[in-house]
Amino acid sequence: MPVFEYKGVTATGKKVSGVQDGDGLKAVKTKLKKEGVIVLEIREGSSMSAARRGNLSFSFGSRVKLSDLANTTRQLATLLSSGLPLMDALSVLVEQEETEALKGALSSVRDSVREGASLADALKSNPKAFSQLYVNMVTAGESSGTLEVTLDRLADFLDEQVRFRGRISAALAYPAFMTVIGIGMLFFIFSFVMPRVVGMFQDMKQQLPLITLLLLGIVRFLSTFWWALILAVAGGVYYFRRYARTQAGRENIDARLLRMPVFGGLIRMIAVSRFTRTLGTLLESGVPTLTALDIVKNVIGNTVLANAIQQARENVREGEPIADPLKRSGLFPPVVVQMVAVGEKSGELEKMLLKISDSFDRTVETRLTGLMALMEPVIILVMGLIIGFVVIAIMLPMLQMSSGAQ
Repeated sequence: MPVFEYKGVTATGKKVSGVQDGDGLKAVKTKLKKEGVIVLEIREGSSMSAARRGNLSFSFGSRVKLSDLANTTRQLATLLSSGLPLMDALSVLVEQEETEALKGALSSVRDSVREGASLADALKSNPKAFSQLYVNMVTAGESSGTLEVTLDRLADFLDEQVRFRGRISAALAYPAFMTVIGIGMLFFIFSFVMPRVVGMFQDMKQQLPLITLLLLGIVRFLSTFWWALILAVAGGVYYFRRYARTQAGRENIDARLLRMPVFGGLIRMIAVSRFTRTLGTLLESGVPTLTALDIVKNVIGNTVLANAIQQARENVREGEPIADPLKRSGLFPPVVVQMVAVGEKSGELEKMLLKISDSFDRTVETRLTGLMALMEPVIILVMGLIIGFVVIAIMLPMLQMSSGAQ
């Protein structure tokens, strides 16, 4: 049943507002009139939610979380497979959804479906909640009459994305924590400890060691030009982001990322895994190959690889198999090209692509875990060297003064 938000006044002139459900706008107005409320403004809840989403599109927490979308997609598949009509299933999801962003999107989809739109067309009108990949898979499911199966596959795909991101976040958590703690310690030392030490050294009437003079110079520079450093960092970030928004800048940055030592290989593997899993899921759901390649190009996250996929799409349109242009690009590992070629010849390309993605995901997780385990002692060593430098620079003048006094 639709929900309406209203503003009005009572017979005594008191302003009131609230939410009222009903079979339609007229029915809600009648109900409010019987309650003694003169309606000044009334709109359906989904419309107001949509307006709020528009205002909050750049605010924190307004976007739909991938985990919430995966859970909702699986629930919709379960409801439809149990025989529940689409409208009733969407109403159930709207009523039970707790997050405002997804609830508003689902409410908008339900209203569009009620007005006669297909589910795919209704999803298409909410691009911030439902991606192009999501819409195209639903379109293929509706066209083939296998919407429940397609939604289940889509939920599996989203769940795997959530798990993969979670594993990467878990691997990065401890090094990030150590880095924050180290920076906090340095901030405390240079903000509260060093000013007192500098004052003490200034009272000393003796020659200070070179390491101490170097430390004092660093402290004076930071205390005098801290604002310039902040401006330089902020300006650097601003111009880097502007450069990254240009096509040439994005391509240059992405190309350099792929050539980075150690991390470049990981970035390439993550992008290839995303390519193979997305393409395999789309093809498995019945999305045409050219459409699937066009979607994958937009979600791979690296413009250099996206250009290679675009070129592969043009070659496939001319009748070539997918493996040949991927091989010519030189950007995809030989094992990927070989397995894609085998999949095309055997007619099991979808399964082969998903196997490649599973293999690469495991490899990325293993390498990333090992790399983060190696970074932990490196971070500790760097922090130890900095703190050791500070301690030695402070202690040397004291030891000299002590030996001179003796």
